[in-house]
Amino acid sequence: MHRLAFVIFISLHCVATYGKRGNVLVLIGDDAGFETAIYNNSVCQTPGLNYLASRSITFENAFTSVSSCSPSRSAILSGLPQHQNGMFGLHNSVHHFNSFTDLKSLPLILQKAGIKTGIVGKKNVGPEAVYPFDFEVTEEQMSINEIGRNITLMKDKASEFLSKIKSDEQFFLYIGFHDPHRCGSTNPEYGQFCEKFGNGEPGMGVIPDWKPVHYSPEEIVVPYHVQDTPKARSDIAAQYTTIGRMDQGVKLMLQLLEKYGHLDDTLVIFTSDNGIPFPSGRTNLYSAGMSEPFLLSSPEGKSKWGQRNKELVSLVDIVPTVLDWFGLDYPDYKLQGRKVQLTGQSLLPLAHDDLSLQFESQPAGLQYKVGYGK
Repeated sequence: MHRLAFVIFISLHCVATYGKRGNVLVLIGDDAGFETAIYNNSVCQTPGLNYLASRSITFENAFTSVSSCSPSRSAILSGLPQHQNGMFGLHNSVHHFNSFTDLKSLPLILQKAGIKTGIVGKKNVGPEAVYPFDFEVTEEQMSINEIGRNITLMKDKASEFLSKIKSDEQFFLYIGFHDPHRCGSTNPEYGQFCEKFGNGEPGMGVIPDWKPVHYSPEEIVVPYHVQDTPKARSDIAAQYTTIGRMDQGVKLMLQLLEKYGHLDDTLVIFTSDNGIPFPSGRTNLYSAGMSEPFLLSSPEGKSKWGQRNKELVSLVDIVPTVLDWFGLDYPDYKLQGRKVQLTGQSLLPLAHDDLSLQFESQPAGLQYKVGYGK
């Protein structure tokens, strides 16, 4: 069914209530969608995400605040939609958009609280003074393909960060995969989705930890919003291969948590910045552009592991959730002369067994679904 999902909602701000002193790992796919068994795709193989889902709540109605890279990532790291945080466009060498300089971002808040912060992979937000990390290896230090698609390099850099965490310290680690973003216009030698990058073929290099899985155009599942053509099928088959690389990267990060003894004291979040790079996907208000995969794994809510949740949630809920986990309050300050108030709320009440925790399930707004189809 072709439909336009126009979602307008403002969740109520939830102050810190949990106060668990643990760690946080955030995993962000780049233009990642629902091409996983978790979301009923039986073809694309994602054992890493399947494992994470077995330890998580899987949200079926998660949305980004905007279907575009930097604006969405700024919302993830600030808790404020792009029109409030100032990231009105892409933060790259061409567009140079930045958030407001007096914005209190999540890494700033965590650093002030003494929590060690690290980022490995795609960042694509700025300015640096607003989004500082204690440990940073991103596209600002090296090639985005290397640091965002080379999962062995990403593993090594994440391990370097984790190895420096002392027993009495907490950490927040943000992993920004560049898969399954298209690269046909920038690096056509690697294929439409950089599916050949590091696959071991002549001139493509080798990513030691990646075992490529290839798909034929005939076996893939064409999303409802994409025209079923030979070119679309070929592109989707390539996309599946790079989703597999991201998935194996997810598995490596979870293995690192286990290696350093943090698998059972770390809150893990997996999601994407926006929809897939196909017609009606990213940069659109269609559901395929705004809807996101969203897994929330809490070691304090094991009875909820493997469950699915239909609550309406947003990527702006990530900051309140992380602050709640660390037992921190959002700072009292003003932006552009106005008092700042988070519009999201903590998702921990949905992930934990404590019935005293409250989650506001009624969005303060309206939801419209308009379109053609049955």
